[in-house]
Amino acid sequence: MSASSTRPSYAAVLRMPYARRTFTAAVVGRLSYGMVSLAVMMAVSRATGSYAVAGTVMALFGAASVFLTPLRAALVDRHGPRRALLPMAALYAGLLGVLAAVSWRPGASPALLTVVAVAAGACTPPLGATMRAVWGELIADRRLLQRAYSLDGVAEELTFVTGPLLMGVVVRFAPPAAGVAVSAALVGAGTLGFVMSPAVRGVAVRASRRRLRMRGRRGGLLQPVAVAGGVGLALGAVELLVLAFAGQRHHGDDTVAWVLAALSAGSAVGGLLNGAVNWRVSARVRLPLLAVGLALALGAAGWAPGLVTLSAAMAVAGLFVAPALITSYLLADEAAPPGFRTQAGAWVNTAVNAGSSAGAAGVGLLVGRLPLAVCFAVSGAAALVAALASWRGTASPAVHTGEAAEVVR
Repeated sequence: MSASSTRPSYAAVLRMPYARRTFTAAVVGRLSYGMVSLAVMMAVSRATGSYAVAGTVMALFGAASVFLTPLRAALVDRHGPRRALLPMAALYAGLLGVLAAVSWRPGASPALLTVVAVAAGACTPPLGATMRAVWGELIADRRLLQRAYSLDGVAEELTFVTGPLLMGVVVRFAPPAAGVAVSAALVGAGTLGFVMSPAVRGVAVRASRRRLRMRGRRGGLLQPVAVAGGVGLALGAVELLVLAFAGQRHHGDDTVAWVLAALSAGSAVGGLLNGAVNWRVSARVRLPLLAVGLALALGAAGWAPGLVTLSAAMAVAGLFVAPALITSYLLADEAAPPGFRTQAGAWVNTAVNAGSSAGAAGVGLLVGRLPLAVCFAVSGAAALVAALASWRGTASPAVHTGEAAEVVR
């Protein structure tokens, strides 16, 4: 299916055959990821009475989910979304259901909670990476694909804003474990709707009938993965730095949410603008520049005199976040043949999440030992170093998917 004759706009993206149906189902499933972290942490904390146990369980759950993402994505590429995602989603939702049942009342065994949570994390279906692979199959026009990825990135950003709000509604009427159960229901329903879409079934058939031989430049994934990791490092550090800023200025913890909301809002706006612009600069040149912009904005945020200026600085920083990640996903898609698109996107996703975890851990060692302004500069430096390290990749022209692979029937 091609969109080469379609006007490149967000409306044109959603007019692609089965696009709205497929995208809506994927967003429903991914909304689970926006609330599950908070739900698991709150449920385990209440069940055990220990924040330390809750933090450990959450860290192991996240690690199992993040570091096994490329393996799960490889299964999707090899067997198709329908055959791979349905069993994953069934296991993931079922294990979350068990976790909800075990943590429903206080007194649960920490060891049991840990085992179930890690098993659930290991089965997390890569809905985001698969949806981006579907966009790549649905749309041949690279300008329109840029808009599709921008729309996808903004929707993902909003799920991580909406998820905690949904969790807040749940805990007003039920124990936190109910939020874990809701997460299970969302991912089950969303995945089922997603794989039943004719667009996804078509991708599975096409991918299974192809054998591809790469002729493009080796290491095409290095630049997007490196920059995505740097962005993740910076973002992971920022959350803790905002919390420290609020504490030093004697603001309540609730103000942290507003500052981070400004970051998310800026990111959403940046994502929409990124998709609306017809860029004259190639993506491989644009990506490091976006990372440099993020680095400078975070460095400036450290000098904010108050909460309002910090929020404004975070909004400016956010303008570079979604475009950097969207461009990383686009470059990963270009570097991979169609039969390996899910894996390529998954490596970018893994880099972001792993970088975020490392950034939070690393800056935790610096807060209290260095001035906050220096810590903000260090967080920005992570994105800057990634940009500089990937800069030499801009010397080679971007390799489009159609040029990088030869189909052998």
